[in-house]
Amino acid sequence: MTAAEEEPPYEKPSDPPRTPRRSVAALASVLDQAASSLTNIAVLVIAARVSTVHGFATFSMVYLTFTVLLGLNMAYVGQAVVLTRGDTGAACRSAITFTSLASCIVGVLLATVGAVTGAVTGGWAGPGGAFLALGLVLPLVLVQDGLRYAFSTLRRPGLALAADTLRLVCVVPALLLQPRHAAPGLLVAVWGVSAAPALLLGLRLLWPHVRGSRADLRPYVRRGHLGQRFVVEFAVGNASSQLAVLGLGLFAAPLAVGALRGATTLFGPLNVLFNSVNAFGPPLLNRLGGRRATTRATALLGLVLSAVGLAWGLVLYALPDHVGRQLLGDTWQLTATLLPASGAQYAVMGLGTCALVTLRVLRPRATLSVQVVFSLLAVVLMLAGYLLTGSALGAAWGLAAGSALKAVAAWTRVARLRVEEATPTAAVPVVPAN
Repeated sequence: MTAAEEEPPYEKPSDPPRTPRRSVAALASVLDQAASSLTNIAVLVIAARVSTVHGFATFSMVYLTFTVLLGLNMAYVGQAVVLTRGDTGAACRSAITFTSLASCIVGVLLATVGAVTGAVTGGWAGPGGAFLALGLVLPLVLVQDGLRYAFSTLRRPGLALAADTLRLVCVVPALLLQPRHAAPGLLVAVWGVSAAPALLLGLRLLWPHVRGSRADLRPYVRRGHLGQRFVVEFAVGNASSQLAVLGLGLFAAPLAVGALRGATTLFGPLNVLFNSVNAFGPPLLNRLGGRRATTRATALLGLVLSAVGLAWGLVLYALPDHVGRQLLGDTWQLTATLLPASGAQYAVMGLGTCALVTLRVLRPRATLSVQVVFSLLAVVLMLAGYLLTGSALGAAWGLAAGSALKAVAAWTRVARLRVEEATPTAAVPVVPAN
């Protein structure tokens, strides 16, 4: 018997598993994004149904805090690790280890703030108890979500889909079993603990790919880490508006947070579409070969997304009150007044998303300035709208105006690129020799 017969190559334990086909991987990525978005929608819808109006406002503030922390972790760790080349196993193990340690530190701070707030106010059923619960469960939910980026780095989106589907299956019945008018802290605790099965499954699926690798946390604390740039873009593009809404709830109108969050929840399916365009748009557009073809394709897609946003807004606006109350409970009455403004916002967001994707393909460095200026302007307009009207409706129209201005600015920048391409380079005169 030959050596080849004794140890066939396909039976060696060191051989890596086969990489899924691109089409299968792309489908799994889209489905995973849909499962994650559906989980967020279900959490907010169920929380609104089982809470009072004030209870859901408190839950929304805490959930918004988690959303900001999740985005920061995605920017600093997730977006950096997916660009890894070389030893992906070690990179994934390092990313998960860093997320675990960082979430524990932030969780302790949040729990301390919540405990002090609850002790001072004498009420654990309010924000104090909710932030205390968030601090306790933060490592569970952040690490579970961070596994998605590890599986993406390993080109195993199907494993992320399995873990995120289990997350959805666990959180929905866990929240539905809670009593009516449950305290926000209880809902936060149940939501967080329900992530444990998905976390354990994700770690088990990840282990064969990182076994034998060593975690190295030094890149995450060095100056110049790639995630630092991504954090800046996230802070000005997303976190600024979310923090402004959170500040609006803490210092001015807590009910406005619940109303705005309820409207965002109802438009959750459009967020799935926008995220898919951001994720899979650039690779597909790169195959078109040329600025003109790329711009035409994204302009057409932007019009389609805008029409979908308007249609979805009209559908929600036409919902009977009893259907709306089935979705959001007592919060529906406040949220329903925001639907025209939110529908307009998502219509122009479709145009803006496609413009930013165009710039990312044609001139990647051109997106940061647009994001910085017009994301901050949207925050100013939101706060100005609230101050002028004294209501969440004014804040919603301010956000819609900010999104519209960002879309106009992004498409103007795209048009400038086309003009620059069409402008011929001036000929250099030739000086005759004497």
